[in-house]
Amino acid sequence: MRLAIAVLAALALALAACQPANESTDTTTTEVVESGVDSGNNTRLMDILTAQPEEAQARYQYRHPQETIEFFGIEPGMTVVEGLPGGGYYTKILLPYLGADGRVIGADYALDMYRLFPFGTDEFIAKKETWTTDFVTDAAEWAGEDGASATGFHFGSMPDDLAGTADAVFFTRVLHNLARFESEGDFLSIALENAFKLLKPGGTFGVVQHQARDEMPDSFADGSHGYLKKAFVIAAIEQAGFEFVAESPVNENPADQPAEDDIVWRLPPSLATSRDNPELLAELTAVGESNRMTLKFRKPE
Repeated sequence: MRLAIAVLAALALALAACQPANESTDTTTTEVVESGVDSGNNTRLMDILTAQPEEAQARYQYRHPQETIEFFGIEPGMTVVEGLPGGGYYTKILLPYLGADGRVIGADYALDMYRLFPFGTDEFIAKKETWTTDFVTDAAEWAGEDGASATGFHFGSMPDDLAGTADAVFFTRVLHNLARFESEGDFLSIALENAFKLLKPGGTFGVVQHQARDEMPDSFADGSHGYLKKAFVIAAIEQAGFEFVAESPVNENPADQPAEDDIVWRLPPSLATSRDNPELLAELTAVGESNRMTLKFRKPE
């Protein structure tokens, strides 16, 4: 499958190169489909977002959680797979929103992939080995009395009983590292295969991902800088069996214009390259968080 993804991605990128830099490779990708989320659920979500800590709310201007969740059609009572939950930014919203009849399934990177990162020490891996149980414990605290239940797994180790149980799969800023290490262990291919198996027929696969401009070199947009090209993402996900539905501009940030030697982590919240340079720190803080594509796919009936 890795070879197939590479071939399709190359064709997609070649088509993208023939388009003006400010135009989509396919005019259908600019269509925005209404989520169908009713007003009652809209109010419920707003109340949950208002209750989040101020630090989390400060990022709404860049992450747009309400618009993103509604665009993907995520509603109370659903089973939702969240890729790379991390510290629980979205998990803490989804658990109370989905409610007691809902479920969050956390999907973390494979342990073998974590070993490829510079920080993938034995101590770090040891902590990750208990992540599936730690996530459930943390989620129970975040959910409160009437929140959703939770479980977790690592990509490549999906329990068979989870197949076909999810109404939606939600990957936010997940794909770049999977693509970056694809040649080391088919990590992107396997994660997309897991996503497809998890979903019920007709289920939604939602993606939010740092977006590279079409004219940027492929070497820049291979995931190592944090960015991927939209054409590559769509080609890879369609190769995994999904149908592309629509995109939303909600998480776009035109002020994010990286040079070829820039990394996405130069921007908030990481600000990794400017901590000792007040002038650069102010400049990058003013840019805000990254420019992100927001794409909706579905698993065929």
